[in-house]
Amino acid sequence: MQLIQNTHNRSPRPTRRCLIRLSCWFAHRPIQRLTIRKPLTLIGLLSCWLLSGCGLSQLISQPLTAEQSPVAEHRLTAEPDDELSEAELDSITPLAPTNVIDRITAGYGLPLDINKRVQQQIDWFARHPNYLSRVLSRGEPYLYYIVEELEKNNLPLELAYLPIVESAFDPFAYSHGRASGMWQFVPGTGKAYGQKQNWWYDGRRDVIAATEGAVAYLKHLNNRFDGDWLQALASYNSGAGNVSKAIRKNKKKGKPTDFWNLNLPRETEAYVPKLIALAILFQNPDDYGIKLPEIANEPYFAVVDTTSQIDLAQAADLAGIDIDTLYYLNPGFNRWATDPAGPHRLLVPLANEQEFITNLAAIPSSSRVTWERYTIKNGDTVSTIAAKYKLDTPTLKSINNLKSNNIRAGKTLLVPVASAGAEHYRYSQTQRLAAKQEKGASKNKSRIDHEVQPGESFWTISRKYKVSTGQIARWNNMAPSDPIFPGQRLAIWTKIITAPTTGATKTEVRKVTYKVRNGDSLHRIADKFQLSVTDILSWNSVSTSKYLQPGQLLTLFVNVTGAR
Repeated sequence: MQLIQNTHNRSPRPTRRCLIRLSCWFAHRPIQRLTIRKPLTLIGLLSCWLLSGCGLSQLISQPLTAEQSPVAEHRLTAEPDDELSEAELDSITPLAPTNVIDRITAGYGLPLDINKRVQQQIDWFARHPNYLSRVLSRGEPYLYYIVEELEKNNLPLELAYLPIVESAFDPFAYSHGRASGMWQFVPGTGKAYGQKQNWWYDGRRDVIAATEGAVAYLKHLNNRFDGDWLQALASYNSGAGNVSKAIRKNKKKGKPTDFWNLNLPRETEAYVPKLIALAILFQNPDDYGIKLPEIANEPYFAVVDTTSQIDLAQAADLAGIDIDTLYYLNPGFNRWATDPAGPHRLLVPLANEQEFITNLAAIPSSSRVTWERYTIKNGDTVSTIAAKYKLDTPTLKSINNLKSNNIRAGKTLLVPVASAGAEHYRYSQTQRLAAKQEKGASKNKSRIDHEVQPGESFWTISRKYKVSTGQIARWNNMAPSDPIFPGQRLAIWTKIITAPTTGATKTEVRKVTYKVRNGDSLHRIADKFQLSVTDILSWNSVSTSKYLQPGQLLTLFVNVTGAR
């Protein structure tokens, strides 16, 4: 996106008011109706313009000729009521800004005082102009809608920048505190504000549901703290209980209870100054040598009612857009299709709205998701079938109206399947997780896929592989406080163990996938490859209390020069 300089960043000064009102007067009065019988009216207005510092030297030095003049063929006559009163001038509605950042600036409502903590944040942002341009460009599809919602609810428009502080406008952001989406709702607060969360869909990431929830939550916090926006914003970050507790402590000590004097978590103490710093920078970018992207003050997307579940790859084709664009406008959908129980709506770029509506109408609801009938085999369970199709067990049961886990061989189950390959859904939760799990890769590390056993926790698994709980969570796009369950597979990246060398002889250690054979045991495999049972256990999700099964795959790091 081409970056341009924002030249409309300051609120109108008193010296500019005459210019604005004069330009509005000209816009509402065609020039051919100006009267020369009332020269004082025109002279007075032009004088106001000149005195305001907006000179007309260029216009005066290059007057139009009679042939160039758009009024050459008109007589300069006017009606006696052409002179506008003060009240009429004040009633003229100014033109709406073309840049949404200018619109936000005009609707500021927070106390934007600069102190040491705010200045520190201003300095950091000013040193990283590329970051600001990047996050604003990422937020471009959402900003106009957010501003509309804030204005509807009479909230300060600086709050439109809150997703920059929360998530850098990443709708897929997930924090260590289990907060999700651009507005960073934790599960409980999200549910309290109507954000549905299940296997198919997470309303905390939904652009509409999360924005509506954030606006309602901010209004609630502002009311709770008697209109003090800085305390309300601090509560949005650290919880209203923590802020109320800090206020009570200061009252007992006879200290001021404004935000700047509260003892709050370090993250919260920086959180509010960050938002204030952004508002100041975006209001006066020239003062800090910053160029901002031009973001049109107009809708970016349209909301289309789909009336039923639909495969997202199919929806992207019908709208004439790539599926990545569809996912970024509809980040609440976890999988390859929308939630069968709704919401039955999709956001598409405004330019593609009619194309999508027309093409969607030609596809019956029964053809919008691909279904497969699976014949149950001996040994199958609901959970194994669900895992085979990358579904969760409750979803498979719900689709087939199963009241229990009892199934019979020979019967069939209806299973939804994606219409395209996994590579076409790279922003689905499964593909985002796979990409995240690969980020732990490095030259000296090897990946182990650990299957969670009953009774295990992040801590016990971290002890087993000699890594931290934070690393395991990060490798698997989770928070350390997230629950884990038996059968869940976690990616663990461990250091490759190099076998000891003797003298100048070097050994070659390779990762080997070994298929268990009849009669194999942990001790027999360890002896065969000159390993210890402890090493094999640390590399694999196996237990000494269970027998190895023929065909089972084990990951081994073998000294191939010394194996027998």
